[in-house]
Amino acid sequence: MSRFSYLSVIIMLASFFAIPASALKPREMPDTFLIPERAVIATGSPEQAGALVAILYDTHELHFADPSSPRFLFLDREGKVALGIGGYIKGTAQYDFDGAIDDGASFVTYDIPVPANPAQREQFYGNANHSTLFLQLVGRSSRFGYYQVYAQTEFTGGGESGYGLTLKQAYLKVGYVTAGLANSTFVDGSAGTPAVDDQGPSGEMSRKNVLVRYAPRFSDHISAGIGIEMPAVSVTTDASTEKINPRVPDIPVYVQYEWGGGNSHLRFSALWRNQTYRDLKTARNRFSTGWALQLSGIAHLTKIFAVYYQGAYGHGYGSYINDLSGNGMDLVYGRTEGEMKSPAMSNMELGFRYDASSKVYFSGSYSEVRTFKLGYLGPDTYKGSRYLGISGFYNLASDLTIGAEYLWGQRKNYNGARNHANRIMALLQYNF
Repeated sequence: MSRFSYLSVIIMLASFFAIPASALKPREMPDTFLIPERAVIATGSPEQAGALVAILYDTHELHFADPSSPRFLFLDREGKVALGIGGYIKGTAQYDFDGAIDDGASFVTYDIPVPANPAQREQFYGNANHSTLFLQLVGRSSRFGYYQVYAQTEFTGGGESGYGLTLKQAYLKVGYVTAGLANSTFVDGSAGTPAVDDQGPSGEMSRKNVLVRYAPRFSDHISAGIGIEMPAVSVTTDASTEKINPRVPDIPVYVQYEWGGGNSHLRFSALWRNQTYRDLKTARNRFSTGWALQLSGIAHLTKIFAVYYQGAYGHGYGSYINDLSGNGMDLVYGRTEGEMKSPAMSNMELGFRYDASSKVYFSGSYSEVRTFKLGYLGPDTYKGSRYLGISGFYNLASDLTIGAEYLWGQRKNYNGARNHANRIMALLQYNF
């Protein structure tokens, strides 16, 4: 890595940690919080723990697929600690027609076969392995203020069709600092469109990293964040190149403006990556710089209609994109023997949510992913994808939801060949 790159990172980190404490303003939590009727208070007095329960029920940063609020609450008598236990049981059934994707319950447009496979035109499938369970402990100390401990599991440990228990998130948050396994700082979770499919739109940002994040708030409207994160690098090598272990962390940053009580926001994010590889021709270790810029957010235009948006462009950030994660698009071999490069790419998602009533709502999204100048990897190399989803949800009873969804996706290769897939999905979900 060049001296200029090191200097840029040091300046960026120093500018965040040099912010005076007087310039910060934590998100205010009410001392008295009306606990919903769904909550089950197992122990303790809710009157003494209003602010803690308000944190447990704060959903500003959650993705639609994240479990929202715990059903079971354990409170201490002094109002200093609250433990929430919750999750959901989620079952889906699906039918693929006029093109199928063999990815279990996930609709990954990258995996659409091109050209079309006559043996893979239709498919029926159902599972419940995206059900989840979480524990969230919130406390308050005189020295550190509020702190949180969060752990979430799901049952995808055996793969998309398996049911092995696996850890999805596990982190500690003290004040403005978060440490552990959590959504990347480059991911704007609440900007994701509601959907039945857990995979989500092809161009949606989605990545969980082991990280340390500092995310201060400066006012009721302005906040920021910077992370030092364990990189996940997926590469495509040839006979003259080799993958080696990463040497430096990924560093994402963002600045966010909120309005409407924090329900709407606009976020600008940037990502810097230093990706290393082995040049077998010269027997030397080299690096390629990856980077990305993103604009994202959610805007509640009326009380019943919201718009979701996110779009990014950069080089070598495929691990952060739904469609490209794990598909060798962070670092690819170049035209020159022994060379690797961070390929250019872009992604976008535009969606909406319309609340027809207190129990019925609809959502939809359009998404795209594109890669650039990779035709030399082969004519059947992935060039891009398009994704369209329309969903409807009905709350049958408190915490019990049914839903239906139509998905269409298309993959295109550099030789111009393309293929598509269609899916109808049904959902039954109970939150607890």
